[in-house]
Amino acid sequence: MSALPLDVVHFPGDPRPAEWRQPVVAVGNFDGLHRGHMKIVDRVCRQAAERATTPVVLTFDPHPARVIRPDKAPPLLMTRAQKLEALALAGVRGVAVVRFTPDLAAWSPEAFVQEVIVEWLRAAEVWVGANFLFGHDRAGNFSLLRTLGAHWGFRAEKIDPVRYKEFVVSSTRVRRLIGEGRVDEAAALLGHHYSVDGVVVHGDGRGKALGVPTANLDTDNELLPPDGVYATVAGIDGVLHASITNVGMRPTFGNPGGRPTVESHVFDFARDLYGVSVRLMFLQRLREERTFPDADALVEQIATDCRRARQLFDAISL
Repeated sequence: MSALPLDVVHFPGDPRPAEWRQPVVAVGNFDGLHRGHMKIVDRVCRQAAERATTPVVLTFDPHPARVIRPDKAPPLLMTRAQKLEALALAGVRGVAVVRFTPDLAAWSPEAFVQEVIVEWLRAAEVWVGANFLFGHDRAGNFSLLRTLGAHWGFRAEKIDPVRYKEFVVSSTRVRRLIGEGRVDEAAALLGHHYSVDGVVVHGDGRGKALGVPTANLDTDNELLPPDGVYATVAGIDGVLHASITNVGMRPTFGNPGGRPTVESHVFDFARDLYGVSVRLMFLQRLREERTFPDADALVEQIATDCRRARQLFDAISL
């Protein structure tokens, strides 16, 4: 499915597009665009369709935690480009990005609503999650937002949390699952596989020498699953390919750069990928990364890993 054009404007500085007449606005960080986020976005898109107006997401850059408590700021689940693409595919037609600064962090909830939601966006409706807090010291809650909406003439509504099994779906829980290598469980909360985007760069050629050529991915994504071997899907030029990926330090041969590498072997694929953009989707962790006594032992383990991955792909009919 292709996305329709997406208007992106920034506060302060950019005017609201003239075609955003009485927009219906979802407010939040929307990192990962998980099932809870999608419930809000879907509702906003439906409400905007009924009003024959524009569904808009109001979000923040950088993530407020990076300004308010940078030592505790979480790694993001999505790059900016990934988030914008996902919002467009979800049916959002406009994204309003508030440049989050220390000065803006000091604004009262009332000032934020008046300056951003009323005077800049001129919103007709505002939708938030149940635990939405805003303004200096997060002093504003949904009750205050609804009161301010009644004063300024916009409708304020909230969406109850989405649960998966016994858990509330949240970006924090998704990050924890990915950080533990439980990428299949993270996908259940996200509603999509966790993905990293990047460009294939030259490595040391060791995979090819071992008979398993790999594509080394240079990615801007902040959060990588822990070191290990994963069954993955590589999106190349819009086509999905079964693959297997090692994330880590390559301890058998050493990694003098000291940074984790992301190396993928794409099954039944012979094309040169250097310089090609790839989206890598993590399906399941197969094992942890470990050191092998020699190259032969590593090759034997790689063959076992590939068999396990192919069995998984046969079961899901990729």
